[in-house]
Amino acid sequence: MSKLKGKVALVSGAGRGIGREIALKLASEGALLVVNDLDADLANQLVGDIQAIGSQAVTCVGSVTEEDFGERFVERAINSFAGLDIIVNNAGYTWDNVIQKMDDEQWYAMVDVHMTAPYRILKAAQPYIKKFHSEGKKAGDDVYRKVVNISSVSGLNGNPGQLAYSAAKAGVVGMTKTLCKEWGRYNVNVNAVAFGFIQTRLTEAASDASTINVQGHEIKVGVSDQIMEMVESMIPLGRKGTPKEAADAVYLFCLPESNYISGQTVVVGGGLDL
Repeated sequence: MSKLKGKVALVSGAGRGIGREIALKLASEGALLVVNDLDADLANQLVGDIQAIGSQAVTCVGSVTEEDFGERFVERAINSFAGLDIIVNNAGYTWDNVIQKMDDEQWYAMVDVHMTAPYRILKAAQPYIKKFHSEGKKAGDDVYRKVVNISSVSGLNGNPGQLAYSAAKAGVVGMTKTLCKEWGRYNVNVNAVAFGFIQTRLTEAASDASTINVQGHEIKVGVSDQIMEMVESMIPLGRKGTPKEAADAVYLFCLPESNYISGQTVVVGGGLDL
């Protein structure tokens, strides 16, 4: 537990799946966590699990799409741990439809959760990032901070039925490249990972009853057996990735060894290139 000892990390959408594994991975290397989820029980359970492995964590429960969430999230880190070193914008979900069947609510839901929410979190973080960098520079400390945004192969290559999701995830890449150039002067590495076919509840075998509830909406999720077999056959490694493998890729961008890598988007998909 030394690579990230004492680093303060924010992880959104951390209650389950990939987000949970990211939080646990960072904590296992000594990071202090602020974890977010819509479900307070899941967030609190994660805090207990992090404490059980010898690190510290606090929760910031609520939807990342709430207008004041970014400020609350960042302030939670400052008030709890007096620092801010790593931001992982992980929260998100899919709400799929082809363009002729999509309504404005679906469109804005995808844009809000995948683009507007990270924008607000990062904007809220900027004054502290600048302040801590200035203080460190005066003290002679050469500290690098990390931002890892989550994109998707759908955002890089498009995917039928995912117009809004693909557009939002493409926007994440543009946000990453631009913020890399704006925050380089603060010694901040800004990178993205674009996930391929990772084994989560969103990519499980679909049934008519496969839904998730997001702020009162029952949203159908899952992938048909036929599509699942087709996509897996296209993956050179021959299988879906695990949430832990997805988290490991995020972790790589949080390490000191990535201090000269910025503005990059790495595909985490077992060789998949849709």
